[in-house]
Amino acid sequence: MRHGSIPGARGRVRPLTLLGDAALREQCREVTEFGAELADLVEDLFATMYAAQGVGLAANQVGVPLRVFVYDCPDDDDVRHLGHIVNPRLVETDGVVIRGPEGCLSLPGLEAGTQRYDHAVVEGVTATGEPVTVHGTGFFARCLQHECDHLEGRVYADQVTGWRKRRLLRQISRASWSGQA
Repeated sequence: MRHGSIPGARGRVRPLTLLGDAALREQCREVTEFGAELADLVEDLFATMYAAQGVGLAANQVGVPLRVFVYDCPDDDDVRHLGHIVNPRLVETDGVVIRGPEGCLSLPGLEAGTQRYDHAVVEGVTATGEPVTVHGTGFFARCLQHECDHLEGRVYADQVTGWRKRRLLRQISRASWSGQA
């Protein structure tokens, strides 16, 4: 039997911002007010992430320029990590740099081999202001780095280089959702 509510169960699904929307390129603002509005945003982020079948979602991906993201992501040992972080700071990345497939709900249907560290540590607070430190390895470390990038106005396509970058840019230009077509 579960104790507590399922994340996103009370949330509403919001429209996703897609690559080309200025909201994805702006650095997000620190959260200064902790209350019902922030709690609702976290619920909406979970609901939207689940509806889009993602493993992480940053607030600017629904057009809200605040430093908040949610995740429900496995690591390489298939351990599930579920939570949210407000005002996150990527405080450590180390270990082996691995090029692996990476996609994004704001670039639907696309992915590219992207280099990320296989260990990451993020510090921040919860929606109630409690301090939190999250350690990620493998795929979950990739997720943490990806979501922190979003809050700085970056997308994974910015990390891709060489022929992978050229291929991804061609795919973006041809995508039905792209304003660049």
